[in-house]
Amino acid sequence: MSASAEMPYFIKPSLNLDAEAKRAAYEQAQMAIDANLEGETDRILKMATINSVLKTYLPYYYWAGFYVVKNGRLSVGPYQGTLGCLHIEFSRGVCGKAAREQKTQIVDDVHALDQGSAHIACDPNSASEIVVPVFNPQGELIAVYDVDSTQHSSFDEIDQGYLEKILEKHFRLSALE
Repeated sequence: MSASAEMPYFIKPSLNLDAEAKRAAYEQAQMAIDANLEGETDRILKMATINSVLKTYLPYYYWAGFYVVKNGRLSVGPYQGTLGCLHIEFSRGVCGKAAREQKTQIVDDVHALDQGSAHIACDPNSASEIVVPVFNPQGELIAVYDVDSTQHSSFDEIDQGYLEKILEKHFRLSALE
């Protein structure tokens, strides 16, 4: 795909929010996620629900999805958006770095990164990205949560704080399967 690919008809371009609107959207999303997932133990259902709710409430989410740890690499799990990369090695891309370092990664301009190693261009419309590691109750990495925007600098410490809190509550602090 070239960097000038047209946006798919079913995807809207990202719309950044100011800090106040972002916090309000996350608060509403968090309440909806908590209400829908109360008592839920199925990991895939949790991932699908978190994707759906966050992408609904946050208009700068262009692509949102989980890459699950499987056979020593990351494999695409539940997501919303355009086609995602199917597999990502821990040695490549922002997702691989988040998995390797087990630390949230925020990138203001993915096109400024070394393409193919520091960033994997699954969709040329993505301009910025946040990737959050996801852990089970035993503290083992089970996935990363990847969100892309078509706008530069969409993600910040507000996103990081809310996403880490939501993912910790529904994966690390709850019983799985």
